Amino acid sequence: MADSSAGESPVWKTPEGEPVSCVEKIKVLNENLAELRALAQDALEDAVLMGCDERQVREVLAQIVGGLVNPYRR
Repeated sequence: MADSSAGESPVWKTPEGEPVSCVEKIKVLNENLAELRALAQDALEDAVLMGCDERQVREVLAQIVGGLVNPYRR
């Protein structure tokens, strides 16, 4: 798997562990990831410029991701 923290895209996998092979699905997933990364970067930069603690901002961002709900869970 690619190091997604370095801006590279991961190898997207199915719940069974197989790689997703549909080029259009991979394109959408990678675009979504890039948008999230850019928005999170902007939020971090804004917070730091306004005098917030970087560690706290990172923790809040992690909490947001951790709190996401899968509406399709069976």
